[in-house]
Amino acid sequence: MKKTELTNTLRATGVVAVMAIMTTTTFSGEASPSMETSMTAATSTYQLTLDQCVNQAMEDNHRRPASKFAVVMAEAQHRQALAGYWPQIGATAGYQRMDQAPDFLFPASQMQLPAGSAVVTVPAGVLGPNPVQLPVSTPAQNIQIPAQDVKLMDPDNFTASLNATWLLYDGGMRKGLREQTGGLVDMMKQEARRTDLEIIDSVKRYYYGAVLARQLQQVGEDTLARMEATLNLTETMYKEGSGKVMKTDWLENKVMVESLRSMVALLEKNAAMAQAALANTMGLPWNATVKPADKEIPFAPVVGNLDDMVGSAYQFKPDWEKVEAGIRAAEGAVRTAKSDYYPKLAVTGEVHQWWNDYNAGMATDRNKEGWTVGVG
Repeated sequence: MKKTELTNTLRATGVVAVMAIMTTTTFSGEASPSMETSMTAATSTYQLTLDQCVNQAMEDNHRRPASKFAVVMAEAQHRQALAGYWPQIGATAGYQRMDQAPDFLFPASQMQLPAGSAVVTVPAGVLGPNPVQLPVSTPAQNIQIPAQDVKLMDPDNFTASLNATWLLYDGGMRKGLREQTGGLVDMMKQEARRTDLEIIDSVKRYYYGAVLARQLQQVGEDTLARMEATLNLTETMYKEGSGKVMKTDWLENKVMVESLRSMVALLEKNAAMAQAALANTMGLPWNATVKPADKEIPFAPVVGNLDDMVGSAYQFKPDWEKVEAGIRAAEGAVRTAKSDYYPKLAVTGEVHQWWNDYNAGMATDRNKEGWTVGVG
């Protein structure tokens, strides 16, 4: 009877210990670094509070710079859209050398003069004291004009121009682009805010996860120590007792102790992984670990109204504000598309200068400089 009670006691103790160990949560995720490596390196260990971990993560987490760069890109696109309201000014300059001077070939032609007559007045004193009118007749003539090669300019040319375009009416295109880029800026800002919130949330979860893992490890080690003491007592009663404890009881206890030992090793691994995951989320090097300064998870019950919580979620949740910004951007895209149905009016102007050493042909002073203004 005593033997049965002792065996049942040992079994109950082991079952309680196993149930305590099996409540362990294995901490894993994309933030936890690999625990296996072929390199041997010194591990840096830091003991920090939750606030210190959050501040460190907000400074060194690699997701924050990426979200900030996305905001900067969106703001640059927004400034580019706003530039459409101002005159667009451009300047060009260039040098050109041709293999030979351009020319214009005037083809050979004939000039035909028909026969005719005319009256020539001879002044007084030539043929007599009085002026004399004499009839003069000319025969028909055919004058040959040879081909003429006219040089237009020198082969070396340097040109420069300054042009400006100011869009006066666009049918709503610029406003639509402004709404699109403005919505994109708000979306990227909300995405950056969401990234910050996710970093803080991850740090808190991994921090208290590391606290829980350490507590479970301590519970496992304490349970293992008690079970080892029970195993030693069982072994002593088996070897030196009156035979009331059988070998099967001792072996059964030993199996349970070794099972607990393996579970304690798993708890130790989980605690190390939780600390490494916390360090990784904070942006620390791969060989760093962070031990939470807190020994227990604080109990902070929250009492609130469901309707108020839903209202706060609609008001502060980044996803909802991101959707609203996306709707504004979509409305801007619709406005830009509708602007194609309307005409566009712009004022254009240009000032140009041409440098060429030749002063005839096309290279005249009138052609070498000038300006143009237009509306269309």
